[in-house]
Amino acid sequence: MARTLTRPAPWRIYPRSGTLRAVSPQPDARVNDFHDLSLLLRSRFPIITVDTHEESRLLELLARACNLEQWPLYRWNIADGLRAHAGTTPDPHTEGAETRELETTLRLIERSMSVGVYALMDAHALLQSPACLRLVKQIALDHERRARTLVFVGHGVELPEELRRLSARLSLSLPDLERLKAILREEVAAWERGPRLAKLRGEAAAVHQLLQQLVGCAEPEARRRIRHAIRDDGMLTREDVHRLLQARHETLGQAGALSLELDAASLDEVAGLSNLKHWLERRRPVFQDPASRLDPPRGVLLLGVQGSGKSLACKAIAGAWGLPLLRFDMGALFSKWIGETEKNLRDALKSAEALAPCVLWLDEIEKALAPDGEDQGVGRRVLGTLLTWMSERRARVFVAATANDISALPPELLRKGRFDEIFFVDLPDAAARAAIFRIHLKRRELDPARFGLEALAQAAEGFSGAEIEQAVVGALYEAAALQRPLDDALLSAELERTRPLSVVMAERIESLRAWARERTVPA
Repeated sequence: MARTLTRPAPWRIYPRSGTLRAVSPQPDARVNDFHDLSLLLRSRFPIITVDTHEESRLLELLARACNLEQWPLYRWNIADGLRAHAGTTPDPHTEGAETRELETTLRLIERSMSVGVYALMDAHALLQSPACLRLVKQIALDHERRARTLVFVGHGVELPEELRRLSARLSLSLPDLERLKAILREEVAAWERGPRLAKLRGEAAAVHQLLQQLVGCAEPEARRRIRHAIRDDGMLTREDVHRLLQARHETLGQAGALSLELDAASLDEVAGLSNLKHWLERRRPVFQDPASRLDPPRGVLLLGVQGSGKSLACKAIAGAWGLPLLRFDMGALFSKWIGETEKNLRDALKSAEALAPCVLWLDEIEKALAPDGEDQGVGRRVLGTLLTWMSERRARVFVAATANDISALPPELLRKGRFDEIFFVDLPDAAARAAIFRIHLKRRELDPARFGLEALAQAAEGFSGAEIEQAVVGALYEAAALQRPLDDALLSAELERTRPLSVVMAERIESLRAWARERTVPA
């Protein structure tokens, strides 16, 4: 099994409180990268894998480490073949040979009597060849006699099973928030020294969100994104944050399963749900502070009647916390090919983690996870993959799931630890119905003070938020047809014509309420 080199987080005791808190890494974590790489080389691992886009940075680290030990360093890629790195004397066994083919290169390395470190770029994709696989294994097994270290470099580096026990994995550190702030300062200073000689303007909240969304990016990408945002119009605004999120989402290539929702709502647009709002307000500071010693909130499940505002509440969580909202269409994951559905799910979850901190919205989750006897067990495997991720994830991804039918949900999803809390979203009471009328009238540039909201709320007893909105829309159509302004009479008539779900599906809704009464928290 491949070893993964990890460094324990440093800790500090605060004397007054006696609390133990993790200390943020030093601004330049590249010192640790050099130490870790040197340690792996000196530990004589025959194979090292490095999953990174930063080839030039890795080669720089390798060159420094090899110079200290006076080891020769060679690099290979399929375009240029095997070449001695700057400062290394060419190996006479490989100099002048045609080495663009990986198998030829490995044979030359295997025959070479010289100690050396070989950085192989994107070579892992070519190890399906039995000959290449065998040659790599022979070089690794002979490492104690002739120390030739193979460093596989690329994105998504995965070695065949038989090579993993001979290998170690290194992950280059990504810039933390302090390093990103330093990059921002450098780019701002460079722009202000430019031909315009102007001062950069920016919104403090937008700058904070921009930096938060760059956490997890490699330094060259972060620098390019910051430079693009600055040089577009000389300002840093929420529009730059939206463009950054859209660009990162497209780069991750998950347009099928994950969609980035840019129209996040605010909690003011959600009527009622006072318990949920209070719960979110209490946990917002912890989720937004990576250095907090408290465990970050993991997610909520909103169970309730259709049209009661569960989806709007999910959007409002993202808006209230200033986070990107990713809508996860689990139906888009399923494929007819064996194993492809589970892979799609893992890729989508990995993409969500790459955009952290964020809110992951699983709408009507029961439709994707309900058992199906004709899917050859795919549904169970998808459920298992999702549950494992929900329990073990470390990235700050807050899961906001909604469900209408509790009977279709697997019991494993409901146990404590999957979600922090399960909230029941019932039909709105009179005060909430009046607030819903107010929200939808204002949204259509109508003055709510002109309407008898209390009387309308009483007339709309048993209506969901979605049904009230449609009543407003229907009354507006009627007013347009009659060429008269909207008034209470038109709204009341539209309510009278509507048969809400509380009447059409009364037994089912009462059953849902009975189940939720002792098992959930009223929203």
